Amino acid sequence: MELGGGERKRVVVIGGGVAGSLLAKNLQFSADFTLIDQKEYFEIPWASLRTMVEPSFGERSVINHRDYLTNGQIITSGAINITDTEVLTGEGRLIPYDYLVIATGHADSVPKTKTGRLKEYQEDNQKIRSANSILIVGGGPTGVELAGEIATDFPDKKITLVHTGSRLLEFIGPKAANKTLNWFQSRNVEVILEQSVSLNTISESPGSKTYQTSEGQTFHADCHFLCTGKHVGSAWLKETVLKSSLDEFGRLIVDENLRVNGRKNIFAVGDITNIKEIKQGYLAQKQALVAAKNIKLLLAGGRQSKMATYEAHSVLALVSLGRKHGLAQFPYTTWIGRLPGLIKSKDLFVGKTRNQLGLLPQD
Repeated sequence: MELGGGERKRVVVIGGGVAGSLLAKNLQFSADFTLIDQKEYFEIPWASLRTMVEPSFGERSVINHRDYLTNGQIITSGAINITDTEVLTGEGRLIPYDYLVIATGHADSVPKTKTGRLKEYQEDNQKIRSANSILIVGGGPTGVELAGEIATDFPDKKITLVHTGSRLLEFIGPKAANKTLNWFQSRNVEVILEQSVSLNTISESPGSKTYQTSEGQTFHADCHFLCTGKHVGSAWLKETVLKSSLDEFGRLIVDENLRVNGRKNIFAVGDITNIKEIKQGYLAQKQALVAAKNIKLLLAGGRQSKMATYEAHSVLALVSLGRKHGLAQFPYTTWIGRLPGLIKSKDLFVGKTRNQLGLLPQD
């Protein structure tokens, strides 16, 4: 899309996660496009726990940005500042924009390269294989799915899951949470609720570690995995022109068109937004498609009144429990077992996600 004088408009996306990668795929041929991301790859986040028990799974779920972004510039760096017209990267580059999308999700420290990330999964896998007993801290979707993967692939491991809440998966209904608890108990996974574990006071002895809960309960485990929530990736925005557009939780306030509050040419998508819905990957993808449609409209000179709107979605939960089982919560019913497993657990939507990026499902 060209400005007067033949110059193409510039679109910049910050963040190459679930939403940012799909935006990049959809906008790369519509403008002078730039993706700014701290790493060289996009990782399908809901496949990461399978990759811990089966590292080769990561060959499909960890995707170099250049594999799907064939017509844009990729800058492997973080963003540290935004002005009304430019983005400043961590390496000191100023990237001008006409339209900007912020999709930095949650703060996460991961390797820069795909090779480095796959090496981490190999190390996690070895950690699991060499342990007889494993502690998982956190009973949200990440902790539950990791426990399910390990219990399925390594049924002889002693697994303990500790969660501060009164039930597992607190974002869904009590009935679904109870069914998940029963599934774990049938597989000899010990679940400790309404307690926390201090990882700063671990007692180590040859071949084992002793952990203590907030109620004084002690138990042994050879290793642990921390699966609690991550901070929103917006700390870097607090000294920028968008500081007044952050809510009290550090999320960007957006309108129904996914534009940042008070801005005509800056959009935000994914977990960093203040949209009142559960932060799930498939919803971030829906937001990305709405934002891409609106930016294309504006690039073509369309009227703002014609922009697409995004409406918050009610909770639809699909939680994998190993390779064959799963939990599904719909508005009027809850299922657990093989049927939900057929929907998600076998391939974890990796083939579908790759297809959305224009890649072969099995490569």
